[in-house]
Amino acid sequence: MLDYDAEADRYDETRGGVPRARAAADAVLRLVPPGARTLLDLACGTGLVTKRLARPGLRVYGADTAPGMARKAAERVPGSIVLADARRLPLPDASVDAVSAVWLLHLLPFSAAVVAEAARVLRPGGVLVTTVDKDAAHDVGCDIDRVLAPHRSYDRSSDRADLIDARAAAHGLTPSGATRFTGHGQGNSPRGVAEKLRSGYFASWFRGDAETAGALVEQLAALPDQDRPRDDPAYRLVSYRRPLRRG
Repeated sequence: MLDYDAEADRYDETRGGVPRARAAADAVLRLVPPGARTLLDLACGTGLVTKRLARPGLRVYGADTAPGMARKAAERVPGSIVLADARRLPLPDASVDAVSAVWLLHLLPFSAAVVAEAARVLRPGGVLVTTVDKDAAHDVGCDIDRVLAPHRSYDRSSDRADLIDARAAAHGLTPSGATRFTGHGQGNSPRGVAEKLRSGYFASWFRGDAETAGALVEQLAALPDQDRPRDDPAYRLVSYRRPLRRG
């Protein structure tokens, strides 16, 4: 897994910067109920998205487990960032109106624990908003994807929509909405994908060995416009609601 402390200083410039962050924040806010007063942004990273989640009447907080990322976020959202593991949040039960987890669950073999913890801290009527199917979103049907298609599988993805649906339901959360947003600056190029294949970056979906990876690298090298990014992915964002108490 990426060393997020080491990446903190250059993370934003390699992840689409402000345009992607603004698109993500706008999408999250489309799924947050109008009456929400508090939102916790899990794995807030450098705070680039977190800062843009603020709207009138909504107080936004961020949590990240990487000290380097949390320091960056604290510069952007002073007084609102905590160093914390998303599986063990320093919050009481039913204490926030919304929890967001953008580009987090695909990284974690323990995504079930994160969903459980989000459900614990949500107030009745509150929502968990999270990205799902991140790996699949990068398949945009371009020439690169046609080369990779026979060797792709998303069965092991820890943020598969059906998996997250089931984990949310296990903690009493029900689906309440969905939207998509553009991952600006995240389109793949043939040379970039080849370099990632060599490094083993695509372990979450790549079905094959080193010999297969080598053959794919050769096929990618034969594609035109080696450094031209193909279309940006469209990420899927879903929300789950904690029901209001009865009686």
